[in-house]
Amino acid sequence: MDKANFGMIGLGTMGRNFLLNVAEHGIAGVGYDLDAGKRELLLTEGAGMPVDVGKDIPEFLSKLQSPRNIMLLVPAGKIVDAVIADLTPHLSADDLIIDGGNSHFTDTDRRIAELSAKQIGFMGIGISGGEEGARHGASIMPGGTRAHYDRIEDILKAVSAKVDGEPCVAYMGTGSAGHFVKMVHNGIEYGLMEIISETYDYFRRAKGLSASEIAEVFAKWNTTELNSFLIEITAIVLSKVDPGTGKFLVDEVLDEAGQKGTGKWTSQAALDLGIPIPTIDSAVSMRQISALRSVRDAVGGVFGKDLTDTSSPIEETEMHHALTAAFIITYAQGMSLLQAASNEMSYGFDLAAISKIWRGGCIIRSAMLEEMRRAFTETPSLANLMVDARFSEMLKRSGGGLRKMVSACLRHGIPALGLSSASNYYDAFRAEKLPANLIQAQRDYFGAHTYKRIDKEGIFHSPDWDVNAKDAGGSGR
Repeated sequence: MDKANFGMIGLGTMGRNFLLNVAEHGIAGVGYDLDAGKRELLLTEGAGMPVDVGKDIPEFLSKLQSPRNIMLLVPAGKIVDAVIADLTPHLSADDLIIDGGNSHFTDTDRRIAELSAKQIGFMGIGISGGEEGARHGASIMPGGTRAHYDRIEDILKAVSAKVDGEPCVAYMGTGSAGHFVKMVHNGIEYGLMEIISETYDYFRRAKGLSASEIAEVFAKWNTTELNSFLIEITAIVLSKVDPGTGKFLVDEVLDEAGQKGTGKWTSQAALDLGIPIPTIDSAVSMRQISALRSVRDAVGGVFGKDLTDTSSPIEETEMHHALTAAFIITYAQGMSLLQAASNEMSYGFDLAAISKIWRGGCIIRSAMLEEMRRAFTETPSLANLMVDARFSEMLKRSGGGLRKMVSACLRHGIPALGLSSASNYYDAFRAEKLPANLIQAQRDYFGAHTYKRIDKEGIFHSPDWDVNAKDAGGSGR
């Protein structure tokens, strides 16, 4: 085999399958992993394809064309830095390292700066789609310099998912843009999974449906505007029978959700940028609550775990409307964060392009994304998805169902932090007047933080809040 033009370090499930995808498209690839068994597995599965391995880093690099294109698919964090440290003494000017893992965007910016000083290129690329996407086509979110993207664009387009013949890859922007977009993708994923699970919980606890009956509903909903990967797999997961017990497997799974940090990072970035994303925040909080098993048992022992209301549950149609509205609102929160980050951090995001590449391969792919692509194509600076004509009409039809669903969950004592946060986000933006006037007055009372008035221009402070307080019915200090 001639020298390869694409290298992969990390031949676990994702790295091996991504490299096999590259080779299957006729692009020569070479892989390296410390584990000899993983190197052998690549050669076995890649038999007949233009793929090779190196037994160590020098041999791996010797099999690559110069300047070299080297992707890392290893766990985020210190391992990425360790691999870079092992690589750099052997690299030459203009070699390119591509981090395809879920690295924090701040780490990506740091690595770009450090390697640029050594004349070595570095890109952060978000990849979504799991094992299946890596092997047969993922949604790919590359960030870095435009010149580096242009250098590997044909490879990324070849291995990406395709929707209507369009590759699900596009240049995201400078610096850590690719990893920031992937982080927000994962935050949206957290939110969607939470509102789906809360809907399942209501079906189970308030309506008394079995896993298979709920699966039938989700399969039906997947033929509507809720058509999406997550709704599709929810129906599949709920239908799975455990061969060992004969019970539905989901009923045997412990209710403690794991997380790898990307949802938390999304919430932290939103706080830093001053952008509300309460449904994503709620999803992170609910995963944290799920992990606090001993505390949950203690609280349940004090207050009981039974339903607090046995009145008639709401209808399936209203639940469908609720989930539709919550889907739109969750996407709206993520997109508003991307819009703010693009402006504040000079990423130059094209939200229409992001919507386009999320239509296939990735975990949050859904029919709604084609409508989002249209919305951001027509209005690139759209402040919030909820004001787009098409989505606003959908929310007008479905928003009432969301309110009924949240109310029903509250009556029955079923936690619905995700759905309720979506409903309150919607209502907060719709409100003619928020109670922030009282908050601002309180802040001026105890901290002289000043306030604005609705009847005058300027900034005001009242040094005498206590005066006339008793006459107005208060108790003074």
